[in-house]
Amino acid sequence: MRAWIPFAGVGVVAALAGLSLWLAGSTNLPPPPKAGPVEATSAAIMASKFVDLDGNSRVLGQLTGKVIVVNFWATWCTPCVEEMPGFARLQSRWEAKGVRFVGLANDDPEKVRAFGQRLAINYPLWTGEAAVMDLSRRLGNRIGVLPHTVLLDGDGKVIESRIGIYAEDKLDARLADILS
Repeated sequence: MRAWIPFAGVGVVAALAGLSLWLAGSTNLPPPPKAGPVEATSAAIMASKFVDLDGNSRVLGQLTGKVIVVNFWATWCTPCVEEMPGFARLQSRWEAKGVRFVGLANDDPEKVRAFGQRLAINYPLWTGEAAVMDLSRRLGNRIGVLPHTVLLDGDGKVIESRIGIYAEDKLDARLADILS
């Protein structure tokens, strides 16, 4: 009858440990992992096809000559909601210097439109069903984690691929390094 008491004690200890980690916040957590190796050529990246919110076909190659910040995200992704307003501010700051942000979502276009309007996103949001996550995986996101952000040079060559939230100040500094 009392055989369950040690198991209950272990459960309480585990719950308290989890609670303490949660209360400590993300500042004590290790940085998000870097994405894996890129498995797509620049030509394949730039030829990837998506659809804008007006139903028009789009390819990343339309942005050749610009530094492109490609953000893989979803309307249901809480970390995506956290980082996208910062991306909108950075788009405003860096657009005149040749930087272009693009959000790629494997989501319902009407949900994407409403989401973009609600957060006042000032850069293109494109959808593409399976093509979105396929490109994300080929750009190093092997397990399909969101958000996933990839920086491309003007020819579509990958500069950086990052899984998890890309903090506004860190991305701002990275863009300054790239463009200097």
